[in-house]
Amino acid sequence: MSSNNVLSHLTFTKRVAKRAQYEALEFSLETRGVLVRNTSHAKPADHEYLVTVRDGIPIACECPADARYDGACKHRVGVAIRTPLLQAATDHSLVADGGTQIEKEAETYENGSDTDQPKDCDCNGLSDFPCWPCVRSGRRDLPGE
Repeated sequence: MSSNNVLSHLTFTKRVAKRAQYEALEFSLETRGVLVRNTSHAKPADHEYLVTVRDGIPIACECPADARYDGACKHRVGVAIRTPLLQAATDHSLVADGGTQIEKEAETYENGSDTDQPKDCDCNGLSDFPCWPCVRSGRRDLPGE
């Protein structure tokens, strides 16, 4: 499932989308999901939350914001926009549940060139802010860089 499809299952604000991209988030695969640590804080261990992924969608996060506000938190969006991480979490979940891991094709671009738009581009859904696949591929820069 591409990030376009994943993001269509989540509601979130533009502010959350920006924070999910520019904050220093670190990710670890866990049996129960993806552990997200925000190293932008002075005490990162106090800002570490488990994001639950089901059927390729980050459906829940243990952070206070996910429970308190409508829509997905920055941790869930952060997992959703990082397609390789989301795929790894989905594959890891399948294996942990007793399934078998299937080899996935490497991420490719529409015309075979790294200057073309990535297949999982979601820039249109983020207004004037670039999506993570475009930033990662070097196609677009984050504002202020």
